[in-house]
Amino acid sequence: MLENLPTNTLPRLLRRTTVSALAAGLVGFVVALFLSQPLAALGVAIGVGLAVLNLRFLDRQAARVELRGEQSSKAVRRQLGGKTTGRLAVVTVLVLAVLWLSAPLGIGIVAGLVIYQIVFVVNVMRVVASQGGPE
Repeated sequence: MLENLPTNTLPRLLRRTTVSALAAGLVGFVVALFLSQPLAALGVAIGVGLAVLNLRFLDRQAARVELRGEQSSKAVRRQLGGKTTGRLAVVTVLVLAVLWLSAPLGIGIVAGLVIYQIVFVVNVMRVVASQGGPE
């Protein structure tokens, strides 16, 4: 669906998502502080930060793949999928370890990751809707 969008749409979408997620993460941070959960507030900040960092890694990785010239879509997917899966595994193990060590901090990290994903989906839906909806 996103491949049919103009080429300048994706960078704007990612920039808007990052800024929106940071704002939403700040709100989550403040709410957690008001609920007297400073470790959860720290976790929200870490979770949003991890999600933004993951996006930057993916963006850099995708740019390197495009620079290599013509490749089959299967080779590109394999290249992007392996490292993305590895990052997902590392983040999952990290979050599980933190949950085991400190439940409020771990739940805050998960909440931060979820906040980012919700903001991303909302922004993608907005871009697709402004382009005339899915085809």
